[in-house]
Amino acid sequence: MSASPANVAASPAVRCRGLVKRYGSVVAVDGLDLEVHLGECFGMLGPNGAGKTTTIEILEGLNAPDAGEVLVLGEQWLGDGLALRARLGIQLQETKYPEKLKVGETLALFRSFYPRGLSVDEALAIVALQEKAGAYVRNLSGGQRQRLSLACALVGDPELVFLDEPTTGLDPQSRRQAWEIVEDLKRRGRTILLTTHYMEEAARLCDRVAIVDRGKVIAIGSPRELIASLGAEHVVEFAVDATDWAPEDGALAALPSVLGVAREDGAWRLSVREVHRAVPALLAALAEHGHEPSQLNVHSATLEDVFVHLTGRTLRDA
Repeated sequence: MSASPANVAASPAVRCRGLVKRYGSVVAVDGLDLEVHLGECFGMLGPNGAGKTTTIEILEGLNAPDAGEVLVLGEQWLGDGLALRARLGIQLQETKYPEKLKVGETLALFRSFYPRGLSVDEALAIVALQEKAGAYVRNLSGGQRQRLSLACALVGDPELVFLDEPTTGLDPQSRRQAWEIVEDLKRRGRTILLTTHYMEEAARLCDRVAIVDRGKVIAIGSPRELIASLGAEHVVEFAVDATDWAPEDGALAALPSVLGVAREDGAWRLSVREVHRAVPALLAALAEHGHEPSQLNVHSATLEDVFVHLTGRTLRDA
């Protein structure tokens, strides 16, 4: 069950203020502020190298910040932190398990680290790996290994679950299976903090999202709120073959229903409110100058478009 609004305000699951982490001359996290409410699925969305993993490692107690304040479930990381660790479930970006252990044995080992938690069978059922209990870890597929990693994070029945890029490298079917596991955790009232660079993943799973770039939070809100902040419901992307073609200043922005214009890698991106008005006007304007689009794509506005609007770069290029 999710916490009441009063409890959420009084005791967030995670709070950090002014978080800073440097590696030599490189600033990985640059004054980052974050607050995760109890009972929500919170996502950190950004490109590789944005500081997401460094931030989550600090919150997990695996890395020490150079500056800033961190509270996890109302506690600071002091001493060995064993009492706090017993309340957390952590899935790292990549985990190596003993290849000669069986799946059930691996889970039993992780279960022994916690004073309380789920049985091995219960944890296997959550990630749908019951039939692999007697299989050796070395024989698991990539998707099955990722589900084993999730089971190890959940076997202590944690209050707060950290998932760092939980579906990177998975095929579409395995990714959907991982999403279903996270959605089940949400239904059970667990607090989840996940990092991802997949916009679809963040939009589907997260109650709120922080967009992170260059070690800072540059936007925060629900996926719907962030997309609505664009003021446009759709994005029109097009290119023309003529390399020397350049529209007059303000010509594209003056087209009906166009709210924003950006150029990237020789293509144009128009943020538009009404596709049925913008696209015919665009085609007419191109035809007037003897051009037609070599590519033309239309899609509903996404978190990727929010990132482009804020940074001028796509998540892939960043």
